[in-house]
Amino acid sequence: MIHFKLQNLLSYTLLAVSPTLFCGAQASKSASTDGIPHLERRGQAPQLIADGKPFLILGGELHNSSSSSVAYMKSVWPRLTAMHMNTVLAPVAWETIEPEEGKFDFSVVDGLLEDARANNLKLVILWFGAWKNTFSSYTPAWVKTNLSRFPRVQTSDGRDTERLSPFSTVVRDADARVFARLMRHLREVDGEQHTVLMVQVENEVGVIPQSRDHSEVANAAFAAEVPQTLMSYVEKHVASLNPEFRATWEEAGARTKGTWREVFGKSPLTDDLFMAWQYATYIERVAAAGKAEYALPMYANAALIRPNYEPGQYNSGGPLPHSMDVWRAGAPSLDFLSPDIYFNEFAHWAGEYTRRDNPLFIPEAQGGITGAANVLYAVGSEKAVGFSAFGVDDEGNSPLDLVGITNPGEHVDASALGSMYLTLSRLEATLLKGQGTGALSAALLEGDAQRAARTSVGEYTANVMRVGGPGASSARVGVLFIQTSADEFLVVGSGDASVTFSAETPGPPIVGIESIDEEFFENGAWTPRRRLNGDENSQGQALRLHASDVAQGRIYRVRLYRY
Repeated sequence: MIHFKLQNLLSYTLLAVSPTLFCGAQASKSASTDGIPHLERRGQAPQLIADGKPFLILGGELHNSSSSSVAYMKSVWPRLTAMHMNTVLAPVAWETIEPEEGKFDFSVVDGLLEDARANNLKLVILWFGAWKNTFSSYTPAWVKTNLSRFPRVQTSDGRDTERLSPFSTVVRDADARVFARLMRHLREVDGEQHTVLMVQVENEVGVIPQSRDHSEVANAAFAAEVPQTLMSYVEKHVASLNPEFRATWEEAGARTKGTWREVFGKSPLTDDLFMAWQYATYIERVAAAGKAEYALPMYANAALIRPNYEPGQYNSGGPLPHSMDVWRAGAPSLDFLSPDIYFNEFAHWAGEYTRRDNPLFIPEAQGGITGAANVLYAVGSEKAVGFSAFGVDDEGNSPLDLVGITNPGEHVDASALGSMYLTLSRLEATLLKGQGTGALSAALLEGDAQRAARTSVGEYTANVMRVGGPGASSARVGVLFIQTSADEFLVVGSGDASVTFSAETPGPPIVGIESIDEEFFENGAWTPRRRLNGDENSQGQALRLHASDVAQGRIYRVRLYRY
């Protein structure tokens, strides 16, 4: 059994940090001046600004090891551009750029930059430093094999795990040094071209299969008092705390001082909050070191919780909704926290991460027809700065999910999400303006049980109902509304649905459909073809959306009136 000295507890007490994440218009002055990508609130929405203009990430994340080889990626880039994405999320591993301690090799990074530029794609760098999905599998051999210098998380019976300890100042400082060197290199080779938009710091951190680290230093920290920095944050932000976090604290007595169990109770959730603080303060040091070299937006991502799972069954300590306040207090250099959403409850999880101090960016999600519906909801309802499907470099049938329908006379990628990305890219300026003015809204139907949904569209209410043949009862449906005037809306849909409209404001009680025009992108602009009436709009009562609309690149212009 390997122990390390309690003086490593220093990492636990390095807490003189400001408890602020991204907040409204507090964009970096240097970022604004230099033109580097940064976050900025424009009207009602936080947006990513690249080269002075809002940018909506329509992205795809590579498999974990694909970007370790420039040669392997040569055949991948054309497939990525065919999916109509504008941004690729690419892992960069510690072992790739520092194979020997103190000797750096950025040839892979430079190859990614060169090929991304050649394919007119932006990058989000995923830093696989100390951890990737709780494990430390992407660290260099000189780190992996030296357990006395680079200690591990330990189980309650004293066994080491394949996870570097977040309590070790040696691990943390080595991680921070190489990350800072990476960010310096990015500034030197990309500081003017801005191929890299953002950086994810580590990946899906946390501990499993137990709810916390049981090493000697971790046990000592757990028995010590909760850091005052965290308690000061809790007291200052009581009104805006996550409801589950606040309830946990208040049920334990709302104490402002005491050990972790005294302040948060004796449930396994306390172990989760304890580990969240440690991972947050560790990542704060890494992110701050990187930002000192090149202040790109930075975030941490979370592996979400399956129903009825307890800490340790999921990544205990990750930036989950109930621990977001812990992370805000401990990691002010992070601009936001992001969910990796693979579960059916997409709207729920997206809403949990949409807060005024936390812009929504989804780095990992399902692709295919599911992703096509989800991206509409994320952009329209939650004002997301971006969306990304995972594993987009698969050979053959990609996880974007082939639907096999194309628009006659126009090449459209055969994947549902790829086709949706093409449509959204053509509407990008309108979408970004609409996010800021509040002109966007969206509805999402998830799972067999959800047959209908409602959303406000200006002064009207849109009532979305699932329709269609076999399989339609469980297919995901997403509908995005863009208000262009008081009584006119553009509608983008994914899935078979019927949309009716009602009014809940004073005035004539009945809402009629004045006209519906189907529009296609031709010669650089959206132009109308058919005026839909009669059977095509249920005799003036409803807008009918079809699953084929996605691949055909069709949107609808709807005009309403009241009587």
